[in-house]
Amino acid sequence: MLGKSKNTAAAVETRTIGTLIGEGTIFDGNLTAQETVRVDGTINGNCTCEKELILGPAGQIKGNISAQNVIISGKVDGDIAVLGKLELLSTGKVNGNITARSLVIDEDASFDGRCTMTAGAAEHSVLGIESKDE
Repeated sequence: MLGKSKNTAAAVETRTIGTLIGEGTIFDGNLTAQETVRVDGTINGNCTCEKELILGPAGQIKGNISAQNVIISGKVDGDIAVLGKLELLSTGKVNGNITARSLVIDEDASFDGRCTMTAGAAEHSVLGIESKDE
């Protein structure tokens, strides 16, 4: 596990981002995206992303999150449902319940809620995300 945070941070910077909510931006309403979303501003509403959601260190989401994978460096006030892996980095804070297949919580991260681990394709219908065979 040593050095994992550094590798993860570098990997975040090289991903293709479909939607970017920049620092200082406030988005009021529900956000739905088919591609990867990066949030460095504030979203007041639910976020549904078919691929990955990345919450930067300055980012805040006040609502529920549903995505394939999620990386959190900022603050979330709401429940998170993830089909794959959720990574809560050292600067991340989550106030809400988590449902995920895989969960990584770095040292100094904050998580206040319940966690439910899922194991198979059955969670697709629970999370409201359609599985795509590629």
